[in-house]
Amino acid sequence: MSIGGGARFRADGRTPGQMRPVSMTLDVQKWAAASCLIRMGDTHVLCAATVEDRIPPHLRGKGTGWVTAEYSMLPGATSERSQRESTKG
Repeated sequence: MSIGGGARFRADGRTPGQMRPVSMTLDVQKWAAASCLIRMGDTHVLCAATVEDRIPPHLRGKGTGWVTAEYSMLPGATSERSQRESTKG
């Protein structure tokens, strides 16, 4: 939106180049090897790491490892309810 023909502002009053406040809280999950909660405005992201002492068969003996990632949004994370992955089959 534009106010008086001058600088543009976002709906919450911030200028286009102004970031939302950011915070990080470490070690938020008791059983994860490492975890953090990142907050940026109304966006909250939970990150967790686990470590397993094993590798896929095709990498054995090659001196390399394996990293995977998972992503999921809770059903109420957006204005339109999303379906949980576990119910998709």
